[in-house]
Amino acid sequence: MNIAILGVGTVGEAVAKILLQNKKLIAARCGEEIVPVIGVVRNLNKKRDAAILLTDDIDSVIKRDDIDVFVELMGGVEEPFRVVSQILERKKAVVTANKALLAYHRYALQNLAQNTPFGFEASVAGGIPIIRALREGLSANHILSINGILNGTSNYILTSMMSKGSNFADALKKAQELGYAEADPTFDVGGFDAAHKLLILASIAYGVHGNPEDILIEGIEGITPEDIFFANDFEYVIKLLAIAKKTGEKVELRVHPALVPKDKMIAKTDGVTNAVSVVGDAVGETMFYGPGAGGPATASSVISDLIDIARDGKSPMLGYKAPFELNALELLDPSEIRTKYYFRLRVEDKVGVLAKITNLMSENNLSIDSLLQKPKDESPYATLFFTTHTSVEKDVRRTMEILQEQEFVKEKPFMMRIEE
Repeated sequence: MNIAILGVGTVGEAVAKILLQNKKLIAARCGEEIVPVIGVVRNLNKKRDAAILLTDDIDSVIKRDDIDVFVELMGGVEEPFRVVSQILERKKAVVTANKALLAYHRYALQNLAQNTPFGFEASVAGGIPIIRALREGLSANHILSINGILNGTSNYILTSMMSKGSNFADALKKAQELGYAEADPTFDVGGFDAAHKLLILASIAYGVHGNPEDILIEGIEGITPEDIFFANDFEYVIKLLAIAKKTGEKVELRVHPALVPKDKMIAKTDGVTNAVSVVGDAVGETMFYGPGAGGPATASSVISDLIDIARDGKSPMLGYKAPFELNALELLDPSEIRTKYYFRLRVEDKVGVLAKITNLMSENNLSIDSLLQKPKDESPYATLFFTTHTSVEKDVRRTMEILQEQEFVKEKPFMMRIEE
């Protein structure tokens, strides 16, 4: 089986290297040799560790009849969509690791693919086989929820803040020095990378449509050492979670930092590691844990799709051969989310302020569960921490806006959700 690698960067180099180094093992597993015939790059002058022929003429490569499978590792959205669409129109198989492409165009690509093999295991959680688990291993289950740590950069930063007392800026700088974070880390720390991956998982679990703009996405940039202080005091850790949950006849999708009890399995996932908890109605909770990024780990998932195609794998792209009742599920409006909440407020240290805050919360349907005041420092202001009982997102956001208008509130209020 001949393959072309469209985009020979870190992952593309690893795919070529593993296919060549482990060719006998791979051939034994799938019954034929998988041969990387050619790779496409933007800059032929850049030095690469790839022992295959390279070209910068992508349009000539995608028209070749001798290529059986095209591995798309280009990055971006619209140009890969153009290229992959042309390949699928020629009834040629595709494997991709491009989560942004799938976040926006997964249903259009499914319609184009029909019975043409289309693998995308590497698009979510690197080397963890979560796509195959949802599409095949858990296919007898109604999926009740998915909770995932799907971005290693954010998880490394939060782990550093929790364990070393670092502030966000210092933890980010260290992550960049180690190569875990990009020079512009917005896509990772802003929650967008995790959101793209969550939409892919939700399509397989629920058949739900939606783009990143349709769901709640918040990043970790606003977390401070004071939030770490509260989390440690109340036996929580802070994680950037990607959450999918069936709520009645709708599906709730959200990505945001959350306080998670330390005894939860997902709370123990540290550093750049990813983890995904899936709860099915028949199987109960299953947990998937492992490397979420990196050349070899992601290449491992790419090659697993190639092996499946070589074995004549014909699983439907998003797991459904025919429509069924779950396809009627719609996205829950983010304002209707219900969970517990945490507030951090910097206020005047005066008699009566606490009473004003609690009255204001009560008037807006928020019930306080716990309260903590951080010991005074040199500042004339006090830092208060509140948690609520289960509340509705729209009530919390309205309360945040009202609090920000109060003269006794001296910094923009900060809110985080609690996932127990």
